[in-house]
Amino acid sequence: MQRRFLDYLVITLKGIAMGAADVVPGVSGGTIAFISGIYEELIESIDKINLGILKIWKQEGFKKAWNTFNGNFLLALFLGIAVSILSLAKLIKWLLHHETILLWSFFFGLVLASILYIAKQIKVWSVKIILAIIITSILSFYITLAEPFASPDSPFYLLFCGFIAIIAMILPGVSGAFILLILGAYQTAIDTINNLRDGLFNGDMELFKDALLKFALLGIGAIIGLKVFSKALNWMFKHQKNLTLAILTGFMIGSLNKIWPWKKILKTRVNSEGEVVTLLDKSILPTSYAGDNELVMAIIFMVIGFALILILESLGKQKNNV
Repeated sequence: MQRRFLDYLVITLKGIAMGAADVVPGVSGGTIAFISGIYEELIESIDKINLGILKIWKQEGFKKAWNTFNGNFLLALFLGIAVSILSLAKLIKWLLHHETILLWSFFFGLVLASILYIAKQIKVWSVKIILAIIITSILSFYITLAEPFASPDSPFYLLFCGFIAIIAMILPGVSGAFILLILGAYQTAIDTINNLRDGLFNGDMELFKDALLKFALLGIGAIIGLKVFSKALNWMFKHQKNLTLAILTGFMIGSLNKIWPWKKILKTRVNSEGEVVTLLDKSILPTSYAGDNELVMAIIFMVIGFALILILESLGKQKNNV
């Protein structure tokens, strides 16, 4: 496919939108790719990246190998994703520390609407579909109650989180940031991105090296997960679409507990930067919250998050009708 510079600029802008979605729990970069019409090309391009590329490079040169897996497309897209993530991570970190209730309220609205968006795509309802939703809802809920099996700063756990979170790139409707949140590694990932940028720009090489290591571990896990999950998930989406959507719906229903804005801290830990952060908490009613529950503003931000998904859904319908 012959593309001009302007075409690649548009792809980069779509990547920026995907990156923004991937930073926010509840909105999927895969959903943005689906809405913007590049989902199938993205999956096909990723699927073509294998060891055979090295053979083509050796026999026919770098340019042929690069074109084989649609390198220009992937470069333009991932450049946009990287720019977006690096730009938004600082804002998200500030909000996590200063506007916790309002941020989680916004995320709660996003996920609530995403549940309806995914469930509406189930075309045939049956006992099997309903049971799948119930079972995965219960399983997901109990996962949110569990204490993380390792520190989010440990190398093995970061590899595991990257491995699982990459699902967001494969299926529309699943948020990688949301999966990181469930695994207790969301704030670690945001801090890693911020430290990577700050260490580079401020000349703090110790901070940069530590962040680069964590970023590399997340990235390696993501690359491995991408290759492992891509074929399996695409097969499920094509051959067991209703069941897959039911599982995703149930997973997100049960996970609502994790992003409920009002929490009581049960256990804390000290992270690699010497900061005391939450390790385990439980959801409570706004009236039981110690401090200003910001109930009115929280509801407003939930509505804004909910409305954003409805707008994305509307854009998707317009795209399909063109």
